[in-house]
Amino acid sequence: MKYYSSLLLLVILFSCSSPSNEKKGADVKPNILLLIGDDIAFGDLGVYGSEINTPNFNRLAESGVRFTNFHASPVCSVTRSMLMTGCNNIEIGLGSFDYSFYPASKGKPGYEGYLTDNAVTMSQLFNDQGYEVFKVGKWHLGGEEAGGYGPMHWGFTKEFGILSGGSNHWNNLRMTPIFSDPDFMNKKFEEHWTLNGEKYDRPNGVYSGELYTNQMLSFIKEAHKEGKPWFSWMAFTTAHFPIQAPPELVEKHYEFYLKHGYEGLKQFRYERLKEKGLISHSAAPASENSLVKKWDQLSDDEKKYQAKVFATYAAEIEDQDNRIGQLLDYLKSSGQLENTMIVYLSDNGPEGMEAENPNTGNEVFGEWIAKNYDTSFEAIGTANSSNYIGTAWANAATGGLSWWKWFIGEGGVRVPMIIVPPGATKENYKRAGELSNAVMSVKDLPMTILDYAGIQHPGSNYKGKTVQAPSGISARPFLDGESDIVRNDNQWYAFELFGNAYIMKGNYKLIKVRKGMFGDGEWHLYDVVKDPSESKPLEKEMPDRYKDMLSLYKGYEKEHQLVQVDEAWNAFKAASD
Repeated sequence: MKYYSSLLLLVILFSCSSPSNEKKGADVKPNILLLIGDDIAFGDLGVYGSEINTPNFNRLAESGVRFTNFHASPVCSVTRSMLMTGCNNIEIGLGSFDYSFYPASKGKPGYEGYLTDNAVTMSQLFNDQGYEVFKVGKWHLGGEEAGGYGPMHWGFTKEFGILSGGSNHWNNLRMTPIFSDPDFMNKKFEEHWTLNGEKYDRPNGVYSGELYTNQMLSFIKEAHKEGKPWFSWMAFTTAHFPIQAPPELVEKHYEFYLKHGYEGLKQFRYERLKEKGLISHSAAPASENSLVKKWDQLSDDEKKYQAKVFATYAAEIEDQDNRIGQLLDYLKSSGQLENTMIVYLSDNGPEGMEAENPNTGNEVFGEWIAKNYDTSFEAIGTANSSNYIGTAWANAATGGLSWWKWFIGEGGVRVPMIIVPPGATKENYKRAGELSNAVMSVKDLPMTILDYAGIQHPGSNYKGKTVQAPSGISARPFLDGESDIVRNDNQWYAFELFGNAYIMKGNYKLIKVRKGMFGDGEWHLYDVVKDPSESKPLEKEMPDRYKDMLSLYKGYEKEHQLVQVDEAWNAFKAASD
């Protein structure tokens, strides 16, 4: 009897303790690993059909969901502002950005060129919840001469990297000169590096991917040791120009690009994208672009040079994959992987700038490179080189899409994006390994991340201050299998930059590109799921949808007091002023 009484007592005690233990587990806050690639095309990753082997991106895709109809903005700082806040770019200071201003927009609200204080960022909200909040790599949202503020102003507890849009991958030099310096043509300039808001002396000879990853691992290890949850903004500068990479990664890619050239690579990736279901099987190839050189127009030496440049670009992507692998391996070995939400995206399509190109470049910048860097074949990828992939490779990189960075065609704004919800790596996540063409905007990502972290956005009032409420939508219902879509047909979003604009409603995109940016200045309607190359305009077939979407955009334009841009204005020429 005494034995049974003791057994009953144990059962009662166990029953009482179980809910408490479950609650304790449920209260554990998820970590967030937000990974941002720089100028990486929709077709650049192996897991998105590329010839470049990216096994660690595969690991993410196998655990989570790959999105094939995700839209960023066509330029990096504008995307980052929306990613930080869930707001439209014009609402938070990035109606233009520091490298290019339309003259009439200067001084107008929304066109400051940096993240403004009427925004609330994810980093602030995570800080408020007791998270360690880390930024490593590129910032490009303000600070120093750009105006605005650096990361520590926005709730980051620790930070490391650069404030600008990019830098040399091997040393502390800027990627561009300071044009206002009267003697800029005759010298190189140092980049401003910081560690926790203080000036940092960047070591020479350490590749950017290694430097950034090691610092992020150091931050995460400190938080783990202290038992604190963490949010990390891991912003690589690969594959942004200057195109530089570890030499041991370059050679393996060279022969492929020498053999295929511009047109061959675009065709190869177009076919792979269709074959793997990343674009519609009925998708037409992208139309030829008059700005793009032909491979057979190059001499043999020029072909070899260009092949090595793009092989170096591929090596940048491979290095990024390796660095992500380092992070994943540490999280797994330290027991944190299952409780970490992981999101990867590129900030825009590939950079098509060519310094010597009068249409899409800056000839003065090209002269500066020629005078200050080694432009030989042997130097490609080294610290003393400064190359860019240019329009032809950028056009090829997108495979079945048209245009590239700076442009609002799908090649400029449709980018790779993968979400691995917390717990998905336990191998029981029902959407693991899925490919989805659900329409999604970059401003939906912060709302999704906050949702999984259990953090309520304050809306339009933050700590007694009126702020811009976000218009992003959480994708959690979709990711949790409760819905087949992220946005319904009425949850449209609009975007404008440099006077070029589009609106997405369901699978349909209404787009206008000015003549000064090589468009025709007219609005065109496309079903970008069936027709990702935007080759089959539908405005005549669907006049009601066309009128409805145009009316919605005009309302958006009026509400946000968008500055009207002259039809002939060229943003590339402005960037060189």
